[in-house]
Amino acid sequence: MKSYGVIFVLYHPNEAFLRNLEKAAAAGKNVVAIDNSPWPDPALYELLQRQGSTVLHNANRGGLAGAYNRGAELLLERGCEVIFLLDQDSDIGADFFDAMMRACEQEQGGAFILGPKIYEIHLEKFMVVMPPGRRWPKPQKMHEPTAGLFDTLFVISSGSAISAQAYRRLGAFREDFFIEYIDIEYGLRANAQGIPVRMNAAVTMRQTTGQIERHGRLFTTHHAAWRRYYGARNGVFTLRLYRKQWALHWLGGLLALHQAFNVLLFEPQKLRKVLAVACGYIDGRLGRLGTFESLHPRIAAFCKQDRMRGGAPAGASVVATERAP
Repeated sequence: MKSYGVIFVLYHPNEAFLRNLEKAAAAGKNVVAIDNSPWPDPALYELLQRQGSTVLHNANRGGLAGAYNRGAELLLERGCEVIFLLDQDSDIGADFFDAMMRACEQEQGGAFILGPKIYEIHLEKFMVVMPPGRRWPKPQKMHEPTAGLFDTLFVISSGSAISAQAYRRLGAFREDFFIEYIDIEYGLRANAQGIPVRMNAAVTMRQTTGQIERHGRLFTTHHAAWRRYYGARNGVFTLRLYRKQWALHWLGGLLALHQAFNVLLFEPQKLRKVLAVACGYIDGRLGRLGTFESLHPRIAAFCKQDRMRGGAPAGASVVATERAP
């Protein structure tokens, strides 16, 4: 069986998140905990090291993408053939790695990306698959399949298995994205270069994205304004970047509008969040990347006054889920 390692990203972890890391450390090999918290926690690091994990303090350099890249560099140096990505809010079963590695062994080529089925805990829904090969992909619901590998345009980063060969061919995750859409861009990049991206229906991972609240058929994540900025900007930029392969360039603007609509209906801090979405949309159209603070220091300072709710950059990108009934 191929050798593998695990990158586990932390950001101000609570006890529940540390239990998720314990499960990953117990089941996996070569676990690297990347702490993106602003300040190091020596007592925590000593505990994690005693449990067998390697700990790196990244201080959010390059955001979530930077954490993945630092971990991948270390695992590649150790000769790992497959790299797993996990965020602190990802809940995996005891057989997660064994089941995912069985699917990895089925891959004929050396370069691939595989992800598990994702069950959104608060929405009580499975993430859909977006099959490649069409100008307009038709989402495929995943609540019924319990076996097989399904081709898709992308998988969310948390829970995904990336072969070392795929990472070397594709290169690093985009740190100028900082957070949102880094996994979607990576999946589209892989598909554009002929590297298969598949969802493994035999494995389910429980995940949540933000402080989701359902409102009938609608839902909102309560992400902070600064994260709304990255969601709008990176979505617009990514879908325009790959518009020659898939005619989805118009969708980024629609998703930004959807963000603003949900904020206006259901969330506090409306002015800050809608301003962040609008700013992100404009930057995405103009191709301006980097951190919110470096590009718009005054606007970012105003928008980040709402950090008390829903802002820790440790989760995966907001991705398409089946609508709540």
